[in-house]
Amino acid sequence: MIPFREQNKTVIGAVGLTLILLLLAASFNADKLPIIGGGKVYQAAFAEAAGLQPNDEVRVAGVKVGKVTGVDLAGDKVLVHFRVKHAEFGKASRADIRIKTVLGRKFLMLTPQGPGQLGTDDVIPLTRTSSPYDVSEAFQGLASTVGDIDTAQLEKAFTVLADDFKDTPDEVKSSLTGLSRLSRTIASRDQELKLLLERSRTVTGILAQRDEDLTAFMADASLLLQEVRRRREAIHQLLVTTVTLSEQLIALTRENRATLAPALERLHNVVEVLKANQNNIDKAIPRLASFTRIFANNLGNGRWFDTLVQNFTNPTGFTPQPKSGAGR
Repeated sequence: MIPFREQNKTVIGAVGLTLILLLLAASFNADKLPIIGGGKVYQAAFAEAAGLQPNDEVRVAGVKVGKVTGVDLAGDKVLVHFRVKHAEFGKASRADIRIKTVLGRKFLMLTPQGPGQLGTDDVIPLTRTSSPYDVSEAFQGLASTVGDIDTAQLEKAFTVLADDFKDTPDEVKSSLTGLSRLSRTIASRDQELKLLLERSRTVTGILAQRDEDLTAFMADASLLLQEVRRRREAIHQLLVTTVTLSEQLIALTRENRATLAPALERLHNVVEVLKANQNNIDKAIPRLASFTRIFANNLGNGRWFDTLVQNFTNPTGFTPQPKSGAGR
């Protein structure tokens, strides 16, 4: 057998490139592989696509079971192809396009019904499908329609109509006069209305760009509410305990009011005395330290001690005694 390093390098390179291309093709079509991807492709007919796009989710009872693989026009209806994996639904099952987010993202919801299993060649008919009403598309259509209205011509038409009916009864005349005033008001606010619609379209575009952020924010808010709901009993018990504690404190204060009032009054007097002698206390504390240290040294002489308390008997000053020649 020829060693690997002595074989034809061109053949080895061609085989290697072929294997790499096959692996890339398999990675881009993993969903279609029999073992890795799995699942079967089914079909459903809708009156309109309602913004459903390929790769949108397919759910059964709120659980993702697949994705939309294609949306095609088939005559006067829309044919949606979707792949489902590990899910069974009967031949009478229905399919509905539902709104996933407030910004218009959709998903396909399957409702299993009937016996057996829906075949891959079967098509869920229009009688068992429904499409949602897209509010964002309706507002965009309204903006385009209002923007195309010739407000000057509309005002002129209402004015001519009012002139033609000027000899009619007062009720009809007042109604047409009101319509004429309404048309003039709309014409005078033409630029403001156009600006409002343009800005609303800008806001809609910004919200569409922030779709994922808004979805994440709503999911986080939902988690927060769930946690608060789980903690509801603990919060309720905390509030009940706090109310009970406050009631006990109030009762304790009422029962001991006769004792607490004089004690607080005396404490107030003590505080007033301390405040009046604050300077003396500030001076006494440092001097007390020196006195305590000397007094402690004197106590080390034995069972007796000598000490001197200055100004104890003579607050005006201490007069030392003259020393005798013999000493002490």
